[in-house]
Amino acid sequence: MNCEEALEKLWQYLDRELDGESSSELQRHLEECRHCFSKVEFEQRLRAIVRRSCSGEQAPAELRERLSRLLRLF
Repeated sequence: MNCEEALEKLWQYLDRELDGESSSELQRHLEECRHCFSKVEFEQRLRAIVRRSCSGEQAPAELRERLSRLLRLF
């Protein structure tokens, strides 16, 4: 796997949506490629910060409804 392929699968990897073989292949690449590893590490830290910042809070009802309407358009 090269860096371009790894980065194309980054979001699926972080969301645990890759099959076992693809996940293993990407993990092997990350063990060898510091550049891609750094990107994954950054995204994982960012997600953790967002998760901690948002825990226990809910978006206002009006915002949730607006987002729902927008998502239905797609």
